[in-house]
Amino acid sequence: MGPVRFTAQEEYGLRCMLQLARRAPTPAESLSMAEIAEAESLTPAYVAKLLRTLRTAGLVDATRGQKGGYRLTRPAAEVSVGEVLVALGGRLYTPEFCARHPGNDASCVHSTDCSIRSLWGRVDGLVHSVLDRTMLSDLAAAHAPPAPTPLPVVRSSSAR
Repeated sequence: MGPVRFTAQEEYGLRCMLQLARRAPTPAESLSMAEIAEAESLTPAYVAKLLRTLRTAGLVDATRGQKGGYRLTRPAAEVSVGEVLVALGGRLYTPEFCARHPGNDASCVHSTDCSIRSLWGRVDGLVHSVLDRTMLSDLAAAHAPPAPTPLPVVRSSSAR
């Protein structure tokens, strides 16, 4: 497993989801692929790939036509960051990791007494417990532009 790293696909896919959460918050609103690509400085082809993955996972829906575009299938408050990242790249650690990396033998020599496997499983569980409790709406609100500050009322000295 190594250090915890997120792929470009996970990063940019999550950013596309945040664009939808911020700029198309209701099912009646949508964003075009070009709008998302421009907002995130990504190519339309890459955004199309990301949105296709997110659509397959049931996280976004697409409508064709003049007023078409992409939108979240559920409110941002009901979509967890963990769910998005799993759809884009999978979990950090799965038990299949050991089967893919057995060393020189056909199966891992530590298949019954591996203390490392339980560590990676706990790390994955802890990371995903945070990601699963963090909703898109939490991130969208955290980076929303601040509300304008009212200007102070200035009274002239001649008005007294």
